[in-house]
Parts: sequence; structure tokens; C-alpha cells
Amino acid sequence: MDNTDNLFHPSLEAAVMKLDPEDGEQIMEYFKTHALLTREKALLQASVREQKKLLVENAKLKKDIEQLKTQLQEKQRRRAAKSLLSTAPPPQTPNLTSTMAANQPSSPAGATAAFPVNPLPSSSSSSHERRDKHSRRRKAERKARSTSDLLSLGVESQVDVSRLDLRVGRILSVRLHPLAEAMIVQEVDVGENGPRTVVSKVGQEIIPEELQGSLAVLLCNVKACKLKGVVSQARLLCCCTSDDCVELLVPPTGSTPGDRVTFLNYPGEPDRELQSKEKVWELLQPDLQVDGRGVANYKGCSFEVKGKGLCRAPSLTNCIIR
Repeated sequence: MDNTDNLFHPSLEAAVMKLDPEDGEQIMEYFKTHALLTREKALLQASVREQKKLLVENAKLKKDIEQLKTQLQEKQRRRAAKSLLSTAPPPQTPNLTSTMAANQPSSPAGATAAFPVNPLPSSSSSSHERRDKHSRRRKAERKARSTSDLLSLGVESQVDVSRLDLRVGRILSVRLHPLAEAMIVQEVDVGENGPRTVVSKVGQEIIPEELQGSLAVLLCNVKACKLKGVVSQARLLCCCTSDDCVELLVPPTGSTPGDRVTFLNYPGEPDRELQSKEKVWELLQPDLQVDGRGVANYKGCSFEVKGKGLCRAPSLTNCIIR
């Protein structure tokens, strides 16, 4: 320990040696070791804080870049649609009456024309022009829509866990599903004006009565759907190794209904409602897992309730979340 000579004042070492001549050197050695460990711990904590700060800044920059990219692509799409909608002016149609009059042979003065020229009705010509203009406009609109669709296909929406609205909920009541033995119906408080009805399929090891009053993690921006005649308004997240071995994902101690579950590396805002055609949940679910420490994570980034801790499985490890 070459760096321990300046940690303490020489008078302290002299005083310790005077008080305990036999073990004084060992006592001072212990003090020096403890002081070095404390210094190293402080340096490590500072390094971790700096790393977390950099991760948050990187995530924010990434989000800003994605927003700018989306805005640029939207402007390009609008510009293309505007250029397609701008049509050329309609061609000038010749005056049929004047043309026929010009081609009519001249007659002697005072003579009456044998075949009088009857001009075509002007309303027929104008209606033909309107139909032609309307047809060209519809063609231009179809081209604009097709171009817009092609551009929208090129803009791939970002699919990551930040699009999921995960919240802490408290199970207020539990009852068996009237039409399905393997399902239960729960009323869950997720921090809103009223509870949500949630239909879940749980394993045989879970006793429905024991769920009442417990906290859980729920996916709240799924589209409401009927399951065996009962409308389910959220999804209860469970960790499982098989259909029979299932546990509820547990939020950290001190969580309250309505607390958001967030991810340090994915700071985006969740969708208002997940669209079934995009299959966001189906794409993300394979990467939702419980690690060897029992901590729930997405691609190695933990489920976290800010200021309260991490979400965990009660006893299972190395399993999937569904």
C-alpha cells in the first residue's frame, strides 16, 4: 500500500502506537486498508453515475434524430403529393360554330343559305370540359395516394419496448371466468378513475383467492377485446417456464397503482393504443425475459419503477414473460 502513507497525520500513528505498542501497527494497517477501500468505492460510484448520465443523453439524442428523420420524410411525401396534384390547364377546344361557318361556301348577295347552320349548344361543350377536368383530377389524386403509400412504406416505425404502456396495478377482486375454467376475471386499479376488467389465463399453481390485494404489472394500451364473452381491458404480465409453472411479475416494494414501468435505454413515450395490424406486442415479446437473478428485462435493460426499484419474478429465473 504505497498510497497509504499520506492518509493519516503522523501524530495519529504515534498516538496509536503509544496506546497499544503490540498491535499498533496492525491497527494502523487496518485503518489504511479501510480508507483505500472507501476511496475506491467513491470513485466507482462516480464512474457509474457518469455512465448513466451518458446513456440518458445518448438515448435523448437518438430520439431527436428519429423525430427529425420522420419530419423530413413527411415533408418529402407532402412535396411529392403536391407536385402530382398540380395539373396542367385544360387544352383550348376549337369553336365548332366558327369552324363550320368558315367552311360554309359563300352565297350571292341577297340570297338565302340553303342549309342554315345551327350552332351546337354551349352547355354540351362546357359539360364535356367539366367531365374531362374531373377525370384528370381523379387520376392525379390516385397517383398522389399511391405515391404517399409508397413513401409511408419506406418509413418504418420504431418498434421497441418504449411503445408499451406498462403500469403497476393492484388486484381488487378475482373471480373464475363463467365460461372458461382455465381463466380468471379480475378488477384491477391502475391509477385511473375506475378499475379495469382483466381476463387472464393462469397456471394451476396460482390460487385465484390469493391474488386479491396483490400488486402486478399490466400492459394498459392493448386494444380491448372479448375473451369468451368477457371484455378484457389490459394484459396481466406473468413469467413462466411452462403452461403449468406461472408466476405474476412483481413490482418493487413501495410501488403504487398507476406507477409507470420504464427502461433506462428506451426513454420514448408509449402509444395511445397498440394497433393489432402492427403486431408490436408479438414483435417485442420474445425479448421480454427474466434473467438469472430473477430480474425482468428487455434486451438486458431492466423493468424499473423510478425511485422504487426493479420488477422481479418471485422465484423463477431464466424464463420468458408473457
